[in-house]
Amino acid sequence: MFVIIGIVVVLVCCLGSYVAMGGKLAVLNQPLEFVIILGSGIGAFVAGNPMSIIKGSIAAVVAGLKGPKIKKTHYIELLSMMFDLFKLAKQKGMMALEPHVEKPESSDIFSKYPLVMSDHHVEEFIRDYLRMLTLGTEKAHELESVIDAEIDSHHKTDHLHVAALQTFADALPALGIVAAVMGVIKTMGAMDQPPAVLGGLIGAALVGTFAGVLLAYGIFGPIAAAAKNSLEADSRIYDVIKSGILAYMQGYAPAVAIEMARKTIPSSERPSFYDLEAALGK
Repeated sequence: MFVIIGIVVVLVCCLGSYVAMGGKLAVLNQPLEFVIILGSGIGAFVAGNPMSIIKGSIAAVVAGLKGPKIKKTHYIELLSMMFDLFKLAKQKGMMALEPHVEKPESSDIFSKYPLVMSDHHVEEFIRDYLRMLTLGTEKAHELESVIDAEIDSHHKTDHLHVAALQTFADALPALGIVAAVMGVIKTMGAMDQPPAVLGGLIGAALVGTFAGVLLAYGIFGPIAAAAKNSLEADSRIYDVIKSGILAYMQGYAPAVAIEMARKTIPSSERPSFYDLEAALGK
């Protein structure tokens, strides 16, 4: 929402100031200039990226516009679910987790937490590492290395999506110059026209430079930055899961392991100790 508000402010300030100076918006209505800039930019974007990056970049744009999807309520559900799982393992042994891990759709624990289950990647991440515990993994430092490698791979994938968006934004000013040069070439071919006509052609050509810079730094650049922030904020949930699992593996009681995981949540979304206590029904 804030991204959209910011873009609206950029457009209002730029176009509003232009009109206040006596400029005419009709002069900026040069659809073919925008076709050259955006069409060429999209074509280059498609040419330079595999389909997986293209799809991921589109999803990143949506994430940037919507903002982080992982909220305080998600963390409360996550910690509550991990507490239930650790408590079960403590009471009945690690193998008691196996039916829940292998068939989460029929698990009375997983089914209690729809927000966690709605995110396929988070659900799969939890299940994969709980499965490793049921298979006999005992050394926390070895499991930590594996988790870190997966989280790092996840970060690198997100970075590729954001980098592709940023490259697209960075190309727009140059493509704006291309559009402007093409407009100048058209103007040079009409030198026999009266000054009023030539002035209109030159103005239309310069719209290309204006549009390329505005689109890059006023719209798509901020969207790429917002996408990066949103993806980084949402990816922190994996660090929280990691902290909880490792703490439990090191022998801490379920309540202590969950508290250690809670402390790794970003302060803006972190539930208080009493929020979590209320959720656990203590």
